[in-house]
Amino acid sequence: MKIRLLIILFLCSLQSVFSQSFTIEQVGKFTFPSGLTADHSGTQLAWVMYEQGKRNVYYAKAPDFQPEKLTSFDQDNGQEISGLSFTPEGNHLVFVRGGDHGGGNASSTVNADNLTKLPKVELFAIDLPSRMIEGFGEGDNIHLGNFSDILFLKNGQVWKANAHNVEEPYQLFEIKGTVNSMEFSPNGKSLAFTVNRSGHQLIGIYRDSETPIQFIAPSFHRYSQPKWSPDGSKIAFIKTLGGTGAAYPLLEPRHSPWEIWQADVASGKAEMLWKAPETLPGSYRYFFFSYPNENELVFESYHDGWQHLYSLDLETKAETLLTPGDYMVEQINISPDGKKVLFSANFGPTKEDQDRRHIGTVELASKKLTWETDGKGIEAYPVALSENGLAYFSATAQRPHLVTIKKENETKLLQADLIPSDFPEDKLVTPKQVQFTAPDGTTVFGQLFEKEGGSAKKPGIVFIHGGPQRQMLLGWSYMDYYTNTYALNQYLAEMGFVVLSVNFRLGIGYGYDFHRPANAYYQGAVEYQDIKAGGEYLANLSQVDANKIGVYGGSYGGYLTALALARDSDLFKVGVDIHGVHDLDSRYELPEGYEVAPDYEEAKKIAWESSPIADLDTWTSPVLFIHSDDDRNVNVAQTTNLIRRFDELKKPYESILIPGDTHHWMKWENMIRVSNETANFLKKHLMD
Repeated sequence: MKIRLLIILFLCSLQSVFSQSFTIEQVGKFTFPSGLTADHSGTQLAWVMYEQGKRNVYYAKAPDFQPEKLTSFDQDNGQEISGLSFTPEGNHLVFVRGGDHGGGNASSTVNADNLTKLPKVELFAIDLPSRMIEGFGEGDNIHLGNFSDILFLKNGQVWKANAHNVEEPYQLFEIKGTVNSMEFSPNGKSLAFTVNRSGHQLIGIYRDSETPIQFIAPSFHRYSQPKWSPDGSKIAFIKTLGGTGAAYPLLEPRHSPWEIWQADVASGKAEMLWKAPETLPGSYRYFFFSYPNENELVFESYHDGWQHLYSLDLETKAETLLTPGDYMVEQINISPDGKKVLFSANFGPTKEDQDRRHIGTVELASKKLTWETDGKGIEAYPVALSENGLAYFSATAQRPHLVTIKKENETKLLQADLIPSDFPEDKLVTPKQVQFTAPDGTTVFGQLFEKEGGSAKKPGIVFIHGGPQRQMLLGWSYMDYYTNTYALNQYLAEMGFVVLSVNFRLGIGYGYDFHRPANAYYQGAVEYQDIKAGGEYLANLSQVDANKIGVYGGSYGGYLTALALARDSDLFKVGVDIHGVHDLDSRYELPEGYEVAPDYEEAKKIAWESSPIADLDTWTSPVLFIHSDDDRNVNVAQTTNLIRRFDELKKPYESILIPGDTHHWMKWENMIRVSNETANFLKKHLMD
């Protein structure tokens, strides 16, 4: 009797050691800053902080950079803040409140609370000396001129307001087509803008209400990203093909040309400065393009196989690689004085740094590259401060992102007090970098989340990110959507699952060939090999029960989750498909004319076969479908139509429809619900 009692006590104590010590609500209380910006002097800093769905503007000033909350938007109502900027003289902050700028139809209102009166997408200005906040009407896409002139886009047209007196906004000029970008001249007297006119896109210059619009070297091509020279005499821009082109084979990769041009503003004449190599890597361009000084342009390109920064000498037209090495750069910024370029990159002395982010800078005069941060953390979105200082976001595997100030060799973490007292920082695991091989020989990377102890054979979960142009990291993500999933992966590990986050092909961080493989997505879904290989890798771990492997993912991850369940229900025993893509049959429109791509029918067939709906007969695993019905990234019809097929086939499923919210769970309460429902469904089928 005594021995039996001791055994019971021992088992109870063992249970308490390995039982859950935090909830999804607690780990979901992460802080998440965004929109970090500095004024031209580098002495003022502002950012937006997300705290359990409440989004507010914070401000800090040199030398102590003590954070101050400037707004009081203290409800979890799904209204994001974007476009945060200082006016050039530094006396005002302006921002947009509302919309969802992570997907299509960004300027459309978000009504996650399902109010009877729709919220508006509105512009606000904060007078910094008085701290007074005023709204000045509906609009989006703020652009600032000299002094306090504020331009913004509304219905594809340019509107103007003023931060000093918050005068009634008015339309600056009328033009045919849709304006989609703009930039003031250095003296603030002229505005360069791009206007889309269907098959071609022009660059225009607006000067005043009496002067006709000047079009720069008009052609039948598409011009984008106009950048003024520092003296205002020239405009550099990107030129790509216009029109629709011939009906080339759909399944054949083709070079997509792009060029850098420069125009003389007075004459309007333009010349080509640089042409991308006529290769597949040379086709792929990114959106960073800057005119930092009179001598050079700085741009981002993929033509050497990695996303790198280049300098283009305007006299010799020679290019110089600024960021050599096998890594990618992103989150690029130019210092206000035009002397330095800042960026984050997956670079460092260890192999694990490939799945991290650190900050680098390049002095443009000397082309000297300096790595400003290193170690086991994640650093992102750098901005320049005065006296060679830096501000950026930083996180670890346990601590979520906070604003960090770096001057010389000293760093200062801001707002650590905002992390709630019950946030389980000391209970979070450190993900382990792993790699495995897909059937075609491709090396695939991932992160393994596992809590020490527990049962000898644990259930496993494969997590699949969305995008797909994403990379999951060995710490908290710098993207809001993936702070959510990182928190959920930590929670699943806390529950006793072994979680494998797979960085599959089409993702970034591992070079061009990995990012842009042949036969991917609707052209063959080659990347699914990486997911299946991940499931098999997990099943073969000694501490994992091979008969208890689940899968979940959102967006593109939802698509691959559905493929996993449809094609390999024997491996993936259960799954949660969150706003996934399911029917790729519509990727190719029915040709209207005589000319048809020679492989049109084959491409349609492959698109169908790359869809989850093509393999419903072999889908036997339980599934939970989750989707919101104001999704601007993946139309809710993708799930509606799949559920219709499940109903017709009398296949079992569970589902959750969330009215009013978008793809990014703008309301914290909805994000927590989705995470809880996902965890509970997986637990029910793999643990209970």
